[in-house]
Amino acid sequence: TGCPGTGMAFSRITVLDPPPRAISRGAAVMLGSLLTSLFLLHCLSDRCSRASPLKASLEDLRSQRTKRLLSGWDDPEPPSAGAAGGSARTQVPRESPGPSGRASPRFAGKLSPLGEGSKKLPQALIIGVKKGGTRALLEFLRVHPDIRAVGAEPHFFDRNYENGLEWYRELMPKTLEGQITMEKTPSYFVTREAPARISAMSRDTKLIVVVRDPVTRAISDYTQTLSKKPDIPSFESLTFKNRTTGLIDTSWSAVQIGIYAKHLDNWLQYFPMRQILFVSGERLISDPAGELGRVQDFLGLKRIITDKHFYFNQTKGFPCLKKAEGSSKPHCLGKTKGRTHPNIDPEVVQRLRDFYRPFNMKFYQMTGRFFGWDD
Repeated sequence: TGCPGTGMAFSRITVLDPPPRAISRGAAVMLGSLLTSLFLLHCLSDRCSRASPLKASLEDLRSQRTKRLLSGWDDPEPPSAGAAGGSARTQVPRESPGPSGRASPRFAGKLSPLGEGSKKLPQALIIGVKKGGTRALLEFLRVHPDIRAVGAEPHFFDRNYENGLEWYRELMPKTLEGQITMEKTPSYFVTREAPARISAMSRDTKLIVVVRDPVTRAISDYTQTLSKKPDIPSFESLTFKNRTTGLIDTSWSAVQIGIYAKHLDNWLQYFPMRQILFVSGERLISDPAGELGRVQDFLGLKRIITDKHFYFNQTKGFPCLKKAEGSSKPHCLGKTKGRTHPNIDPEVVQRLRDFYRPFNMKFYQMTGRFFGWDD
């Protein structure tokens, strides 16, 4: 112990003792931070794998956050072309799921502020008939939060089929999960190629046909044409091939469209009857909420559109919406709807009724619903 050399040895041993724990921890943290920074720089340079645990965790957290936001709030988007009124940029909480099991938000048809949603091919189509009440039905349905519909008629399956399904999809509005994409083009019902083309898109497509007394429908069809071409021949002269013999001209589109049973035969070659709903154009006027209830059931949606959404406009002679989609104001269909029909010779009207009667009876049997046009 008294040797100077020994004392020096002990002194060196004291200097080489391990550093305090606090310093060790600090060094470990710094080393960890350095490694993490290097890893993140590696990922930012897009060299790390998509499947890396850290990146997967970040993606998962981001996805969960988005789902939480979407489950609580929606931000209305301005209505697509053809909708009436503007849109209020307000956030509204979702409602509880409807009986169909899908969430039924008050404004599910509008996009979230995150811009979520995607364009899908339609799951349901209003395929006919012209002058039956298809525009009214579409405008009424657009009130439903789980329906998103194109305002204009795409005419894809009759006039624009060569443009392809991607062109068609781009016409559709964006929808969230659980919402139904729709469009209406009344001429589909009488287009020979339409059933096969729609079936090729999806055999599960739901089809809605608005039908109306074929005689009244023909007169309404003629009235619309007359408003655009005042110099066309009279209704009576167009109805008959020969007025003397009373032979009806079935090549005239106004007459031909009303032979519903004939057109339905074509559709039943590609779709089962359970996928086709027939809406009464007359009841759409006298009991809009009742007919809309049937449509909502058919589409598997909660019955949100009810009597409270309608009022009867005495001037126009048909029901209007108290509040249109995206608007707080009442909305009626435009001036092109509800035109006054010209006076038609009662004898011609009766001849037409006699002509349509057997076709109507067959149509009643095929659909299982009595529309009462021959009363």
